[in-house]
Amino acid sequence: MASATAATAASISHRSPLCKSVDKPSPAFSKPTLKPLHKTLSFTLTHKIRSTTAAKNPISDVISSSESYPDEEDLVFDNDDKPREECGVVGIYGDPEASRLCYLALHALQHRGQEGAGIVTATAEGVLKSVTGVGLVSEVFNQSKLDQLPGDNAIGHVRYSTAGQSMLKNVQPFVAGYRFGRVGVAHNGNLVNYQTLRAELEENGSIFGTSSDTEVVLHLIAISKQRPFFLRIVEACEKLKGAYSMVFITEDKLVAVRDPFGFRPLVMGKRSNGAIVFASETCALDLIEAKYEREVNPGEVLIVDKDGIQSLCLMPHPEPKSCIFEHIYFSLPNSVVFGKSVYDSRRQFGEILATESPVDCDVVIAVPDSGVVAAIGYANKAGVPFQQGLIRSHYVGRTFIEPSQRIRDFGVKLKLSPVRAVLEGKRVVVVDDSIVRGTTSSKIVRLLKEAGAKEVHMRIASPPIIASCYYGVDTPSPEELISNRMSVEEIREFIGADSLAFLEIDSLKKMLKGDSKNFCYACFSGDYPVIPSGIVKRVGDFVDDGLNGSIGSIDGGWLQGSKENKGEDLDVNYEEQVPV
Repeated sequence: MASATAATAASISHRSPLCKSVDKPSPAFSKPTLKPLHKTLSFTLTHKIRSTTAAKNPISDVISSSESYPDEEDLVFDNDDKPREECGVVGIYGDPEASRLCYLALHALQHRGQEGAGIVTATAEGVLKSVTGVGLVSEVFNQSKLDQLPGDNAIGHVRYSTAGQSMLKNVQPFVAGYRFGRVGVAHNGNLVNYQTLRAELEENGSIFGTSSDTEVVLHLIAISKQRPFFLRIVEACEKLKGAYSMVFITEDKLVAVRDPFGFRPLVMGKRSNGAIVFASETCALDLIEAKYEREVNPGEVLIVDKDGIQSLCLMPHPEPKSCIFEHIYFSLPNSVVFGKSVYDSRRQFGEILATESPVDCDVVIAVPDSGVVAAIGYANKAGVPFQQGLIRSHYVGRTFIEPSQRIRDFGVKLKLSPVRAVLEGKRVVVVDDSIVRGTTSSKIVRLLKEAGAKEVHMRIASPPIIASCYYGVDTPSPEELISNRMSVEEIREFIGADSLAFLEIDSLKKMLKGDSKNFCYACFSGDYPVIPSGIVKRVGDFVDDGLNGSIGSIDGGWLQGSKENKGEDLDVNYEEQVPV
């Protein structure tokens, strides 16, 4: 039987439409207008000119939330001006405490999504049980909720959304029925051909309950004629383009799959009792005492059931293009991602900055938390003390009510507090992981100078971001990205720093050595490994989040393809949760 199914899988794999090299750009797609990067990435202050250029949210003028606040002008939204990872996934097979272990693993992945969380388990009777909710993992789950999730197998998901309400109906894992049973799925990534696939499915009679690209996968599984079940997943994934690291659960199986380019991470581990664990990062394995085994390879499908683990090659995959921002910002420093220590990568980023963009200074500080390791690397290489010049509050929520007497830079001051004893009278190097719009960076520089810093020199542990990501990362449109609109010197003037330097992309690739060709640098270059088609989510799941209007009316948040694909209205009414 195993050989027969393997042969069937092989036949499916060879007829895959994605087996060929990366598709050529379609005529409807054009790169964003990108400013050429200046060769010199370090500048020194010669005169103070405050730029009046300000970023503008392309969504805000087009759509509005269905919920309003009586004193909306007093609300300050917690926006740290960083790219956002869309989500994190977990899968556990063969542990009697699967739901509790899944709950703990999701805690470890909380940094990948704070807006919603969910767990699906398979009971001994083969029934899929689901609990999902809006909020942090600790807010969604308690003892009674976990008691509702019996079984030895489980999958889990944490979600990040970018605007409006985080509606319960869009919180994963999704559960759906098809003629041979039920299946649950949790997805990390973004499908760049979602709109095309959805249009084809709707034309053939499919009815959608959400506007999530993940639901497309369930429909493709349901209409597949392949047997056994995992071959339905193989056939469905062959039609997908873009980034996807997914875990599926049925009444007796757990399946993990990663896209052929390996954009998003997915690792496998094993507990001492033999239970198999999948997770977006190794930090989740560490918390539940699962030993790291290996990555799920790009283009690989892993099927776990009572007979053990079976590995299939989804399709002959091209050169991997893993997301470099996992090492720059998204992943925790204690994780091993794409086979490399995140901590070591960030420390080396800082060392390179100290070597290539030195400046006379008295102290090195970080913008916490993501800039800390790079700042340590910079300080060690420069021979300058590293100190905590900014203290981050970990107890702030998503919105705040500002007092009637306006406080300048209120949102940043809620999160970051300067330490005057470290800063006063000092020449300060402040290390951050990236600059997106530049608004937060300007407030941080002002905060440091108001606390007595004599000079503020900003060092950024990544190249300038000049293009949007379409592979599961929430980034603004190119027009909002400050490095796409301004030179490095203009950015320095805008943020008010005494000097500014970015990590050069050639230095980044040199540090990665032979692995450099296996990473995606689209946000730094505008060269996309997989060209989007139709309309593609660009700034996250805002359509999913309770906002009104059709997809066609939200041009600011979507990449527009051909005119034939424009203006499809996907608004539907449906229940908040799929019954299980």
